[in-house]
Amino acid sequence: MTNPSLLILPGDGIGPEVMAEVRKVIDWYGTRGVTFDVSEDLVGGAAYDVHGTPLHDDTMAKAQEVDAVLLGAVGGPKYDVLDFSVKPERGLLRLRKEMDLFANLRPAQCFDALADFSSLKKDVVAGLDIMIIRELTSGVYFGEPRGIHREGNERVGINTQRYTESEIARVARAAFELARKRGNKVCSMEKANVMESGILWRDVVTEVHAAEYPDVELSHMYADAGAMQLTRWPKQFDVIVTDNLFGDLLSDLAAMLTGSLGMLPSASLGLPMANGRPKALYEPVHGSAPDIAGQGKANPIACILSFAMALRYSFDMGAEATRLEKAVEDVLADGLRTADLLGEEGVTPVSTAAMGDAIVAKLSASV
Repeated sequence: MTNPSLLILPGDGIGPEVMAEVRKVIDWYGTRGVTFDVSEDLVGGAAYDVHGTPLHDDTMAKAQEVDAVLLGAVGGPKYDVLDFSVKPERGLLRLRKEMDLFANLRPAQCFDALADFSSLKKDVVAGLDIMIIRELTSGVYFGEPRGIHREGNERVGINTQRYTESEIARVARAAFELARKRGNKVCSMEKANVMESGILWRDVVTEVHAAEYPDVELSHMYADAGAMQLTRWPKQFDVIVTDNLFGDLLSDLAAMLTGSLGMLPSASLGLPMANGRPKALYEPVHGSAPDIAGQGKANPIACILSFAMALRYSFDMGAEATRLEKAVEDVLADGLRTADLLGEEGVTPVSTAAMGDAIVAKLSASV
């Protein structure tokens, strides 16, 4: 059997720094006989600087061939002057679209050691473990017609919210399948009270549930009410499934319940390939943070936990994913903090590299 393959795209800003700590974890697994075929390439501004495009065609071809892609971050102020078509973010959007990564998994988990870092009360977030599944390749971000044009004496901006039954059904199935492995509850969020696309969304999710997943508890909620409930009592939810726009907003809201964007991973999954593994891209939720790039201040945990998600969802190594997540939890319980997690008086932040080394040490101690 061949080794599982992984394409690493560090990207811009703090991307290369946090990805260096993931490489330490991958190397540690190699010492235990769990070997990955790892290749590396450019994306975002780094790719534009070399190729004049945020994603070279050869890199896109590699992404289609490997078992999983692990991306750091893209963007930075030096690229703000570029035309929209070649901005760094277009490289990430191309990966998502051409790999047809329709299901974006955004976990929001609050480690006990960080419960005090949330802006909400500790009893509201302690033990929080929810998953938001966002439809990623359709909806208002991709619908046509779109653009800016003139009507009389003023400009008009147009974006179109568009969903087909099949697009809704496949992301609903992804949510129900995942719920079966968790708390067996799905809450579907839309705006069926004011949007026709929301009416179709609710109808299709209900139909898929009745025909294929009657064992899973299903509820529906308007997305604005869902935002309110996420801040009121988030632990009422297990799996939330929603469209591209609402998923973008709700997942960022849920991210801050945990105290820091530097803690949160994500997975974007597509249909199975010939080997049975899904098309997959894993990336931390945080951005490129150019203001701290190169200073050793970045928190690598989100990127490391993104690799843990790859272990679980792409490589069928759930036990190893749990081992890695436990190593992160233990390091935090020991009081180690990067600069974004400072809160206690008298705590000195550790560097990006020191946090990575501590996690690897916990992995070694777990054997």
